[in-house]
Amino acid sequence: MLELRPNCEYCDKDLPSTSMEARICTYECTFCAACIETVLHNVCPNCDGGFVPRPIRPSIDRRQGVSLMHQPASTQRVHLKYSTEEIKAFVAGVKDIAPEHR
Repeated sequence: MLELRPNCEYCDKDLPSTSMEARICTYECTFCAACIETVLHNVCPNCDGGFVPRPIRPSIDRRQGVSLMHQPASTQRVHLKYSTEEIKAFVAGVKDIAPEHR
């Protein structure tokens, strides 16, 4: 089950569970759409993967036991362990390679 991390790992922008701006990679690394487009160029600085919009978990329990009420979003903020310079160099090296060919 997705963690639904509460923030962009790059700029630390709040990304609540209902955010339409949240993007995730295959490892659930979480970033805002603005950072994906302007800084990361669809390259996850952690795993080299591409991004997709993060799904929205239902807030209302329309199916018993299946909602934010029963599987809440994470409250633990996550931050990158790489410097801005390291990220820019990494992204520059792979941004022109399509995610399916990385």
